[in-house]
Amino acid sequence: MSKQLDAAHGPKQLQSDMDWKENIVYEIYVRSFNDSNGDGVGDLRGIIQKIDYIEQLGVTAVWLSPIFDSPNRDYGYDVRDYFSIHPEYGTLDDFDELLEALHERGIRLVMEIVPNHTSTEHRWFQEALASPDSPYRDYYIWRPGGEEGSPPNNWTSFLGDPAWTYDEASDQYYFHTYAEHQPDLNWDNPQVREELYRAMIFWLEKGVDGFRVDTANVLSKNKDFPDTDETRRIQGSGEKFYKNGPRIHEYLREMREKVFDRYPDVFTLGESSQVTVEDVEKYTLPQRKELDLILMIEASKICDEPDDMWRSKPWKLSMLKDIMRKWLKDLHEDAWIGMYLSNHDHVRMVSYLGDDEHHREESAKMLSVFLMTLRGTPNLLQGEELGMTDAHFFNSIEDIKEQQALAYYDLMVNERGMEPETILRRILGKARDHTRTPMQWTSEPGAGFTTGAPWQRINPNKSEINAALQEDDPASVLNLYRRMIRLRREHPALSLGSYEPVPELDDDEHIYAYVRERQGERWLIVLNFSTSPRQARLPQSLLADLQTADCVVCTDEHRSDLLKKDVTELAPYDYYVYRLS
Repeated sequence: MSKQLDAAHGPKQLQSDMDWKENIVYEIYVRSFNDSNGDGVGDLRGIIQKIDYIEQLGVTAVWLSPIFDSPNRDYGYDVRDYFSIHPEYGTLDDFDELLEALHERGIRLVMEIVPNHTSTEHRWFQEALASPDSPYRDYYIWRPGGEEGSPPNNWTSFLGDPAWTYDEASDQYYFHTYAEHQPDLNWDNPQVREELYRAMIFWLEKGVDGFRVDTANVLSKNKDFPDTDETRRIQGSGEKFYKNGPRIHEYLREMREKVFDRYPDVFTLGESSQVTVEDVEKYTLPQRKELDLILMIEASKICDEPDDMWRSKPWKLSMLKDIMRKWLKDLHEDAWIGMYLSNHDHVRMVSYLGDDEHHREESAKMLSVFLMTLRGTPNLLQGEELGMTDAHFFNSIEDIKEQQALAYYDLMVNERGMEPETILRRILGKARDHTRTPMQWTSEPGAGFTTGAPWQRINPNKSEINAALQEDDPASVLNLYRRMIRLRREHPALSLGSYEPVPELDDDEHIYAYVRERQGERWLIVLNFSTSPRQARLPQSLLADLQTADCVVCTDEHRSDLLKKDVTELAPYDYYVYRLS
C-alpha cells in the first residue's frame, strides 16, 4: 500500500460505526464548483478552498465528476488518459492535497470512472486507427459495413446519429454508444478489462474510497448486433441489446474480485438505466459480489417521452409515488440504491419537482426534506443545498454547450427540417447545462466562483440565491439541508429503515405521506407537493400516535400540531417530520 494512502488517512482510518449505506454523497461538478486561479474553470484547488463549507454541510462523501485528462468535448466523459488529471483541474499533487484534506475531516472521496468508452484521442484508439493489425484494434468494436456499405445495423447512439462511424482507411465501422468521438471499449477482450482495473488500482493506491461507475450496465453487448425494431426511438434505439447485456454480471464480479475486494471499505456506485427491480437485486445483493448500489435514475427522467428524450410529458405525483414504491418498498431489503432527484445530467430538482417561479424557497426546502428522508443513499448535487434553479436566462442555441443538446438541434433542424423554435424550446427545457452553471457563492459579478470569464454563464439570480446570503440565516435552504443531513446521520431509521406509504393518502395527487421505521423507531413524513393549500386526512391509527409525537422538522414550528387534527390544511410545499416512537 502506498505511502500516500497512509499519509492521507486512507479507507481503514475512515472506518466508523456508520454503515456504508448511510453515506450522504455530495456531487461536485468540478468544472463549475470553484475556480482558484481566475481562468473561469473550477479546479481541485478551488475545492480545497471550500473544504470547510463541505464539512459544515455534514455530508460523508464527495463524488467528483471525471477529472481525467480529456479533450473535454464531453467534459471528462471522453477520457484521453486514465492516469493523469486534466490540466485545467490541476495536478496529481493538488489531488493528493484534496484527498488528505477530505480525509482529515472524515469525508470519503469517490472518483468517477468511465469504463465504457474513451476519447478518440486516447492512445489506444489512435493505435487502433493506425493499423487493423494493431493489438489495440481489439480494444474497440469494429465491424464491416452492411449492404452497399451501410452501417452494420440500424442502431442510433444517444446523440441520435448512427451508432457506427466509418473508417475509410480500413473500410470498417467502429461502434459508439454515445458520440462518434467516444468509441466503446470491447469488454470481451480481457486485456481491456485488465487495463481498466489497473487504472482503478492506481487511484485506490492513492487512497480514494470508491468509484461512481459510469454506464455500469452498458459494458456487455450482444455481439450479434441485430437490427432493432424500436425504429421510432431517436436516441439509443439499440439499448435493449447492450443494457444489462449477456456478460455484464461476469464482468462486474471480476471487477469486484480483482479490484474492489483488495481494498477494505471501497464504496461502489453504479450508474444505470433501463433496469428492473430484479436487475438491481442482481447488481447489488451482497452475496453476488458486484456493486454496492445502483443509482436510481427514474425520478429525474419522469418527464421524458420514451421515443425522444427531449420531448416532455406532464408528470403527476402518483407517478413519483409509483417510482418510489418500486425502489424503496418492493426492492429486496438487502439490495440497495442511491437516491438522487437531480445530478449533472439532468435539470435542477426545484425547477421540475418544485416551483422555482412562485415558491422557489418553499419547494426547495420541501424537496430537501423529501430527499433526506428516503430509504437509500442520498446523492446531493452542488447548489441544490442553496435552492439553485435552472438557467431560465438561456434563450438561444448559442447558450448551450453540452453535446447531446447540440447534436439534437443539428439532427432535428438541419437534417430533418423542423422549426428551430420548436427544437430550441425542447432543449431549453431539458439541457444538462442547467445543472452545470457555476456555483453561486456570492452576489458578486463572478458569483464568488471566479475572478475571470466563467466557462459557462452565471445565473443572474445569484443576487437572490447564494451561499453567503444563506450562511447565517437559520431559515435558509442551506441551513435546512444542514439540519436534515444531521438528523439523518443521527437516526439510522431515516436511511436504513423500512418505507411504508400511508395507504389512505397513496392516491392523493398532492400530498405525499410515508412512515420510516427501524428497531422500534418510527417517523412520519408528510409533504405537500402542490402550489396550492391542500387538505390532508390521516388515518385514525396515525392520529393516535401523533398526539404525543414531536414535530422534529416542520415548515412552521408554531403550526407543529397542525396534523394532529382529523382534517388539516397544508400550505403550499409544507413539510412535516414527526418522530412517532
